[in-house]
Parts: sequence; structure tokens; C-alpha cells
Amino acid sequence: MKRDYTLYLVTEESVPEDRLLQIVEAAIKGGVTMVQLREKSTSSKLFFQKAVRLRELTRRYDVPLIINDRVDIALAVEADGVHIGQSDLPLAAVRRLVPSSMLVGVSVSTVEQAKTAQHYGADYIGVGAVFPTQSKKDAKVLPPGMLEQIIDSVTIPIVAIGGIKTENLAALSRLNITGVAVVSGIMQADDPYHAARTFMEGMRNR
Repeated sequence: MKRDYTLYLVTEESVPEDRLLQIVEAAIKGGVTMVQLREKSTSSKLFFQKAVRLRELTRRYDVPLIINDRVDIALAVEADGVHIGQSDLPLAAVRRLVPSSMLVGVSVSTVEQAKTAQHYGADYIGVGAVFPTQSKKDAKVLPPGMLEQIIDSVTIPIVAIGGIKTENLAALSRLNITGVAVVSGIMQADDPYHAARTFMEGMRNR
């Protein structure tokens, strides 16, 4: 399994299942290097069904599939990883439940959270919200300088998330981040393939 965090796609649950698969496949062809299935309010059964189909798709392209929050579903579909937030099952407990080969990512917004995630064995951290975002209603934008402080505080891969568009990628160009997580910039694009290519080119040209 390739651990490439450069262009990390996070899905939106409002998208019907077949359309979800079409968007993700087009985005992978355009350059997406990792996919996270995020389903905050759907039933466990539907979440599982989507995860099974996405697992088949991502495996075909050798792109890691990460499951948001739900360790049980990540295990059930043999996903490549699970991503947890600050109000989810603690990282130390997740590590005891999942195989050592499974990636575990943690959402953080402070230096203390970042250091704690690294200490307890997170493979990477998602840091945000970097810019204002509509994809996650409760996301608060990081105060000025916080992203830089977090970057300086840990050595594990850092994925910036929150309101990232092709036009604001340049603002992140001087920062030592591993990748960017994109939601609506790809999921709501008229052409997900082209959108992914544009993001990827922006990341490569930093």
C-alpha cells in the first residue's frame, strides 16, 4: 500500500452511491492519492455498503481507503485506515483494536492535540480548518500562525484540510505540509477528473 498523502479526497455523504463511485474513480484517475469515506449521519448498513463498493474501487487503483470515525466499519471492509476526531474513540484504544498495518489519522487544531496524536502513534494528522469551509458546519478556522506552530511541533505527516481550493493552494506553498485534503473542491466539481489534476499540479509546483 502506497502511503501518499499529497491529494487526500474526503467524500460528502449527500452524494448518491453510484454517483459517489463515479466521482471517486474520476478523481483517482486525475491524481487523488488517498480517499476517505465520511458518513456522519447515514445508517451503519448504508455506510457499510458504500465502504464495500469503495473498497473494491480503491483496491483496483492501489489507492488507500480510509474510513472516518467508524473503526468497526474500517475493520469489516478491511480498509487501509481509519480517521478519528477529538470526540471519537481515543487513539490509544483504536490502536489496540486495529491491526498494526492499518493507518490511523487524527484531526487536530492545536499544538497539544498534535503532540498527543504523535505520542500515541498516529500515522498522520489532519490539521484545520485552514480556510473557511461549508463542508463541515462545526469547523472553526485556525487562528493565524497555528498551522505553522503545529508543523513545527511534530514529525509525522501533516495534511491540511478546510476550505482548500485551487486558488488558495499558493498560500500553503511555503509550508512544510505533506498533503491537502479536499472535499467540495472535487466532490462538487463539474469535472472531478480535471479538478483533481489541477489540485495535483498545484501541489507538485509548490
